[in-house]
Amino acid sequence: MAESGRRKAAGGRPRKTAHRFLPSAFRLQLSVSRRSSGFTLIELVITLTVLTILTMGVIPLIKVSVKRQREQRLRDNLRMMRTAIDQFHREALAGVQVQPGGGGAAGAGGAGGAGGAGGAGTTPPVDPRIRVAITDNTIFGTDNPDRYPPDLETLVNGVSVTPLAGPTGGGGGIVGLSGSDRTATDNTLTSTKKKVYLRDIPIDPMTGERDWELRSTYDSKDAGSWGGENVFDVRSKSTATALNGEKYSDW
Repeated sequence: MAESGRRKAAGGRPRKTAHRFLPSAFRLQLSVSRRSSGFTLIELVITLTVLTILTMGVIPLIKVSVKRQREQRLRDNLRMMRTAIDQFHREALAGVQVQPGGGGAAGAGGAGGAGGAGGAGTTPPVDPRIRVAITDNTIFGTDNPDRYPPDLETLVNGVSVTPLAGPTGGGGGIVGLSGSDRTATDNTLTSTKKKVYLRDIPIDPMTGERDWELRSTYDSKDAGSWGGENVFDVRSKSTATALNGEKYSDW
């Protein structure tokens, strides 16, 4: 009877499982890993909200940075084309002077002298930026006495130029057309070369096209179309507004 009681008492005890024999620190780590095996819904919502706020703040900054870079490319392209136009104009006027019997060219800046009538004894102004003179008169029509480029393609295709004879008084200026200087100038007419003023017509970064708004010396500032006489100025065809509040078409 006593032994049956001992058996009953032994049978009433709870069975010991395997993990009860593990160290207490390992059991605590196992229980914690089971509880933290994933994210809760609240944690996911908070994370997505923070990422959305950060994205909404970064995207406008990226757009402004991209727009500023495009504006800088537009300024650089306009400066490059206008520099080429001005250089072409200076060398075209010099070509009038080196031609035998050529008169001054009346036009912008009064480069042709008084009344636009420079004779054989006229001395062109000294300009250290001029090294050659445009001698190809076939590209200038009667409606372009100012001798600006007839179009942008002419700056890319190039024109025939003649190296100038040398300086008068130092500094690489244009020689005069009298005495020994005239003889030296006439000798250089046989060394005609072709000069290119633009490697290529640049793309307007605001429109993505090589199509530019052109203006001749006879077009008003607010002219809606190009007169076609020559290319005096070039502008963007974009009507958008820049970061500084100006229109790209006014640059």
